[in-house]
Amino acid sequence: MAKAQIGIIGGSGLYSMPGLEKAREVRIATPFGKPSDAYIVGTLEGRQVAFLARHGRGHVITPTEINFRANIYGFKKLGVERIISVSAVGSLREDFHPMDMALPTQFVDRTRQRISTFFGGGLVAHVGFDAPVCPTVVAVLAEACAGFDVAFHKGGTYLCMEGPAFSTQAESNLYRSWGMDIIGMTSLQEAKLAREAEICYAVLAMVTDYDCWHPDHDAVTVAQVLDYLSRNVENSQKIVRRAVRSLPEARNCKCASALAHAILTDRQMIPTATKKKLALLVGKYLK
Repeated sequence: MAKAQIGIIGGSGLYSMPGLEKAREVRIATPFGKPSDAYIVGTLEGRQVAFLARHGRGHVITPTEINFRANIYGFKKLGVERIISVSAVGSLREDFHPMDMALPTQFVDRTRQRISTFFGGGLVAHVGFDAPVCPTVVAVLAEACAGFDVAFHKGGTYLCMEGPAFSTQAESNLYRSWGMDIIGMTSLQEAKLAREAEICYAVLAMVTDYDCWHPDHDAVTVAQVLDYLSRNVENSQKIVRRAVRSLPEARNCKCASALAHAILTDRQMIPTATKKKLALLVGKYLK
C-alpha cells in the first residue's frame, strides 16, 4: 500500500491539491466504512502527502454525513503522522475579516448527531483533549501565513455546529457572548479522532464571511462569499505547500503518545473482535 507522512483535508472549495506530483488514487477499506473519497497520494514539496476531499469531490456529503472515523482511520492506515485540515468558517468577531486565515487552538462542540470516538465495544479509552491541536503544526502554519503576508489570527476558539443550516441570529449572538471566534461544521470530530489515532492535527480556517450577527450580513451576497472562498482557497494552497515543506521530520509533541495512559479497560476483558478492529490504533499498547 502507498504511504504518506502528511495528510491534507480539503474543505469547501478545496477539492484538489495543485503541485502534487506522481499522484495516484488510493481507496482504503476501514472497519468504520468508506472514507469521503479516494485519497490522492503523491509528493508535495519533497514530502509524501495524502489528500482527501472532506465532502467528496463535487461536494456531495453534508457535514453530518461525513464518515469522520473512516477518514481519520484511512490516514492512519497510510502512515500519516500529521494532518493539516483546511476549513471554511464564518467570523464571530469584527476583527476576523473575510479573507483572513484563522489558526484556532480550542473548540466548543455544538453537534448532536455524530460519533467522535473510535472506542467502545468493550474497550474504553479517555485521551487528553485540553489542548486539541498540535502546537508544532500551528506554529508552522503561522510562519507560512506570515511568509505570504496573509492576514491571520493565531489562537482562538472554533465553535463546531451541526448544520447544514446556518445559525439563527439568536444563536450567533449567543456564541459571541461566550467568546467564540469562528464558526464551522466539521473540524471538531476530526481533531478528536486524530488525537485518538495519535496523529498531530491543526486547522487552517479560511474566513469567508461574517456570521449572521453582523449588521451588514444581509449585504453580503452569495457571489461575494464565493469570490472570497475562491481567493481564500488560492491562499490556502500556497500556505499548505509552504507548511508541508517546513514541517520537521521528527515529532516531539504529546500527540504521538496520546493513548499511552488513556486505556482504562482491563486488557484481559477486551473482546478479541475489538482488539482486532482497533489493532492499528492500540496494538502496541496491548502487547
